[in-house]
Amino acid sequence: MNLPTPLAILFDLDGTLADTAPDLAAAVNLMQIKRGLTPSPYLSLRPHASAGARGLLGAGFDISPEHPGYEAMRIEFLNNYEASIALHSQLFEHIATLLNGLDKLNIPWGIVTNKASRFTTPLIQLLGLQKAVCVISGDTTAHAKPHPEPMFEAARRLNIPAAQCWYIGDDLRDIQAGHAAGMTSIAAAWGYCGAIEPTHWKADAILDAPLELLELVKGKHLASSAS
Repeated sequence: MNLPTPLAILFDLDGTLADTAPDLAAAVNLMQIKRGLTPSPYLSLRPHASAGARGLLGAGFDISPEHPGYEAMRIEFLNNYEASIALHSQLFEHIATLLNGLDKLNIPWGIVTNKASRFTTPLIQLLGLQKAVCVISGDTTAHAKPHPEPMFEAARRLNIPAAQCWYIGDDLRDIQAGHAAGMTSIAAAWGYCGAIEPTHWKADAILDAPLELLELVKGKHLASSAS
């Protein structure tokens, strides 16, 4: 792959570093049970996890933000989720090895998520992601992905030009935000990925497993050191 050598790696959180779908789906199921409805099967909700409340409420209740009752349901969903934020969530397999590998290569890594800091801060602690050099939440800047401002803010905090960062995410918005900021943008096909296949995202690369990323980064840095 003809990609520039990264000086920093930035990650999306839900569906990229962490498998948070079980707890997000449970928050929807709790709402359904409260209303006397049959809970949606987990596998029908999982692909929508990266789209947050909008995606999960849409999948569970066929409701959109334009619906007059949406905001009240969104608040209920978020309160349910906050109450059990990491009951079943965990890092994806080999993510810990990937992050340890980046640390050994002295490559800083951070997180850029659309998740509000109210949820991001405790989740990072519970999942053991405190080594992140920067954490940009959905309410850190005035805009969320796919706007590039969260990406630029991460680059500023790292003191590294955006063009020398790689961004890894499992949603089309991640690739759009990364490209808008001039970053190399890579699709995490091991994540949730939503309704649109990653092959249609125009990502700079599509990787099927976290350790593929580590090997790619190692190869770039070895080539850079040899030149």
